[in-house]
Amino acid sequence: MHRPCTFGIEEEYLLLDLASGRLLTSPSQRVARRCREVAGEYFAEEMFRSQIEVASPVFGNLHEARGFFQDHRQRLSASLAEEGVGLYCAASHPNAPWQRQQPRATAHYRQLFDDYQQVARRSLLNGLHVHVGVPPGCDRMQLINNLVYWLPLLLVLSTSSPLWAGQRTGYMSYRRVMCGEWPHMGLPEPLLDWGAYERYRALLQRTGALAKDGDFWWAIRPSRRYPTVELRICDACPALEDALCLAALFRHLVEQNVARHRAAPALSRELRWITQENYWRAMRHGRFAEFIGVHEQQPVTALAWLGQLQAQFEPDTVDAERAYQHARLILQQGTSADRQLAALQCALANGASAAQACQAVVRQVVAAGLAFS
Repeated sequence: MHRPCTFGIEEEYLLLDLASGRLLTSPSQRVARRCREVAGEYFAEEMFRSQIEVASPVFGNLHEARGFFQDHRQRLSASLAEEGVGLYCAASHPNAPWQRQQPRATAHYRQLFDDYQQVARRSLLNGLHVHVGVPPGCDRMQLINNLVYWLPLLLVLSTSSPLWAGQRTGYMSYRRVMCGEWPHMGLPEPLLDWGAYERYRALLQRTGALAKDGDFWWAIRPSRRYPTVELRICDACPALEDALCLAALFRHLVEQNVARHRAAPALSRELRWITQENYWRAMRHGRFAEFIGVHEQQPVTALAWLGQLQAQFEPDTVDAERAYQHARLILQQGTSADRQLAALQCALANGASAAQACQAVVRQVVAAGLAFS
């Protein structure tokens, strides 16, 4: 029996006015103080003044993670509600004007906005990040090479950004489309091992493409701060159980690959093309896409692809078994993106204006963030 890996979760939230559903542009000092008081050491500022992050402690199991995020979501929401403010947990707001948002004034974020200009100003987006600890001696780039093919499936399960600027985007994860505007934010480069990673990093630093303390923002990356691999591809999940499902699945995949001690070569040109194609299909169609499966490269549904994942990495813990069960439920019943589109369509069908329909979406997302099973 392999030793379980510890893990941590980072959730990003946007702050909005509960009455109107509009994002705040300049939250008051009282709002900022409430966030810090409730989240304490787990609170972090994000790119925009209307955006915050809760970064968890290290967990040993899903029960600990559930308790932590239920508590923090509930207490943050209750405290902020006294100021008329709510938490928006989806990856994109349906109609927030990004042009009105104010960036953080810290040196780090000033440099970020100066370097990336409108790409940064448009990135009013929330993600779900999961860190999984790996044992000493594990080559994290080889581990990533083993995991990268499955990343689009994890994105499918998380999709929550179908709307932007008051319009249906036609994508289930428009957030990941926008992430493509940034450098070093897509799939990881096909690097053979940790040595190749360090040489690549040194090359970019030497040529001015990456700052000395800079980092890659790949869909999955080796953390520079912790001995972890970090999943970054996922949209933020309004439903906490969806977020926990993704964390448990990713942890399970890491544990299984660490236990097998199998060094994978960098992605072949063909497999990288297949992964990139599946990635695009996941962004565009979500759970309704047909994907290129692991067996003989035949087209498969998202549900069948999940079955292939489970056959290859069988659950060996209660957390993993429950994660597979919940993932099947997501694919059968829908993601947040599906529910947002349904709320929008229902409101429009009942005579709501476009702005009112977007408000209905906001209400649905805010409620989902506090609907714990």
